[in-house]
Amino acid sequence: MTAQTTRAGWKRRVFEVLEVPPLGDPVALFVERAIVVLIMVNVASVVLETVPSLRHRYGGVFLAIEVGTVFLFALEYVLRVWVSDEHLPLKRHGRIGARLRYVTSPSSLVDLMAVAPSLIGFGFGVYDVNVFAVFRLLRFLKLARYSAGMSSLINAVASERRALAASAVIMAGLIVTSASLMHAIEGDIQPDRFGSIPLAMYWAVTTLTTVGYGDIVPVTGAGRVLAGVVMLFGFCMFALPVGIIATAFAREIHSRDFVVTWGMVARVPLFSQLSAAEIADVMRLLRAQTVEAGTTITAAGEPAHSMYFISSGTVEIDLPHEKMRLSDGAFFGEIAVLRRARRSADVVALTHTRLLLLDAEDLQYLMQKKSEIATHIRSVARERIAHEAVTPRGDIALEEVDDMRASPDDWL
Repeated sequence: MTAQTTRAGWKRRVFEVLEVPPLGDPVALFVERAIVVLIMVNVASVVLETVPSLRHRYGGVFLAIEVGTVFLFALEYVLRVWVSDEHLPLKRHGRIGARLRYVTSPSSLVDLMAVAPSLIGFGFGVYDVNVFAVFRLLRFLKLARYSAGMSSLINAVASERRALAASAVIMAGLIVTSASLMHAIEGDIQPDRFGSIPLAMYWAVTTLTTVGYGDIVPVTGAGRVLAGVVMLFGFCMFALPVGIIATAFAREIHSRDFVVTWGMVARVPLFSQLSAAEIADVMRLLRAQTVEAGTTITAAGEPAHSMYFISSGTVEIDLPHEKMRLSDGAFFGEIAVLRRARRSADVVALTHTRLLLLDAEDLQYLMQKKSEIATHIRSVARERIAHEAVTPRGDIALEEVDDMRASPDDWL
């Protein structure tokens, strides 16, 4: 193996660990959790360091945390830039072009801002890291890369940016209009508070947001009537962007869950060749189940009546000659949905686990309803049972293997 091949292999491995971690990869999982812990430790250090007594007593510790985390974040940034030309959308731009486009992406700019201020300060001999507290807190934004919820919220805001911009324009118009009217009504009576439209805009903002500090209030009857109307408009208009974001966020979560579930179903050999509409029919039959660590999901010898998709978490299958661990995106019991039999092994949840279940009765109903799905599933099941006793990522019932090999057409 040449040095260039070895280097390309290492580069691809770093790309997988940092950018597209394979499901269940222990190295990628460790790196992700380590970075999250570093971010939390660093943010906690920044917050605590602003307490004078703690800074005086533990200044050296805070500096050590800053130097260590900045070094590791800088290393992470350099590695991400190095492997950025492995991204399929960027590959066509070449090594230099791909990296230039990557460093200008929002996530890369956040990574750069997480280390640049401190590195510049250290370069000029400024070791009072408290000076960069505001910039250091930007490292909290790095969590968006590892938080599906934060990513979904950002995507929701981005997808509704035009509607939110329209809401902002309407709010700006309300602020200017209400300030102008209040200036006309009470400008002569309270010139120090409503003597100009810019002065009256402060009152308009606090009233439209329904904060109402009470430091500036109208004293005339007309002014109070206007204030009441402005408050009502505030209730209505500030609910608009909140509703837009909430709806977009719910849609984003639903879309993400749909894609994840779709991917899990489509990877099952029994369903891999189904059309998009047929996979959607299967997905509608799924039901959710959550189990805690240590829970026995299925026990050896009990009737096998469902197959399971692992949405999140880790389970262990205690097979006769080995133990197998499955995590996010894996599945087990896929042949069991076609015939009830005895389970071949115990399946125990090792962590808090979210499952999606497909009952045999539901699949049988779907197969009776759509003959093309039944024909395909039966043909795939025959082929798999004829060649495999245990699927690469799952568990099947021993009775099914023995019976199927003896007479594969009797039950399919």
